[in-house]
Amino acid sequence: MTSPGSNISAHDGADLVKAKLNAFAKDAEAQARALGFCAFGIASAATDDARAARLDAWLAAGMHGTMGWMEERAHHRRSPQGMWPEARSVIALGMSYAPAADPLRLEGEPQIGRISTYAQGADYHDVVKKALKHLSRWIVAEGQARKIAPEVGVKVFTDTAPVMEKPLAASAGLGWQGKHTNVVSREHGSWLFLGEIYTTLEFEPAKPGRDSCGSCSACQDACPTNAFPAPYRLDARRCVSYLTIEHKGPVPEDLREGLGNRIYGCDDCLAVCPWNKFAQVSHTIKAYLPRAELTAPELADLLTLDDAGFRTLFSGSPIKRIGRNRFVRNCLYAAGNSGRAALLAPVEALLGDDDPVVAEAAQWARARLGAPA
Repeated sequence: MTSPGSNISAHDGADLVKAKLNAFAKDAEAQARALGFCAFGIASAATDDARAARLDAWLAAGMHGTMGWMEERAHHRRSPQGMWPEARSVIALGMSYAPAADPLRLEGEPQIGRISTYAQGADYHDVVKKALKHLSRWIVAEGQARKIAPEVGVKVFTDTAPVMEKPLAASAGLGWQGKHTNVVSREHGSWLFLGEIYTTLEFEPAKPGRDSCGSCSACQDACPTNAFPAPYRLDARRCVSYLTIEHKGPVPEDLREGLGNRIYGCDDCLAVCPWNKFAQVSHTIKAYLPRAELTAPELADLLTLDDAGFRTLFSGSPIKRIGRNRFVRNCLYAAGNSGRAALLAPVEALLGDDDPVVAEAAQWARARLGAPA
């Protein structure tokens, strides 16, 4: 069928629109890479029933622990259109934070507090969100200038919204969800910060990432608290990252020894992934380079932090959001695991801390260091 005065059929018109969108997507990818993103892909915003079912099963099993917001907004997490019905596509993006140093190098230094690689530099929420906003403004302005659509709607997210970031990244071809449940990339290993742009533009989706974990179980074997009941399944209630960052009360005593000297997050399952050998440190954004004072901090110094000192030390860091009390609680567990009598004095100084969780952690650490009850 053709319109009056035109030789372009409806089929040809659809092909032209598709070609126009594909060209626009390529230009958007180039713009994204100029802003520091090293991975770019597109997924459909429609509901994925299998993905939604996995989320529901995980929540039903209680594996989200005390992260109640995951259950409260599960209807938004199940699909992008569950949160924004007008969305048609998801632009999934990744920034590399591949470390130059071995994240496991401090495992045998119990007097040192181990901070997860991602938290040793600037807060990725700020860096990724800023780049996402730049890219989304470009998409709106350029899309309207090219008359891609009468209106171009966008919404940007990174980590803080009810978005299934890792499954969407896998659907968009950035990689696949490994047995540790994080995204693994053939080019960037396990070291990707993720961000998303939901848009009303209906781009052609990329091919989903193909699982290439094979028979490898390195990430499962490396977990110090056995947080993986099965491959591709994480019980957050046992995860060191959850326990040191999200969990507000006392950590269950049977899990404290497994924390070792990890005081904020854990890199173990990520660091042992064989695909990391392809990750290039040159792709890491300068803002993510580690601050010298956070690469190997002494527990003795961290245990003396008051609220003002904590805020000063972690200004501009994602660590700041957990607050002094939770952070010092983590340091006390590390001190108790250290076997270092030299830490007894700063531990005992916290026995009367105003926060009862900190005081209880100090009692536990004191007993572990061999002091009489």
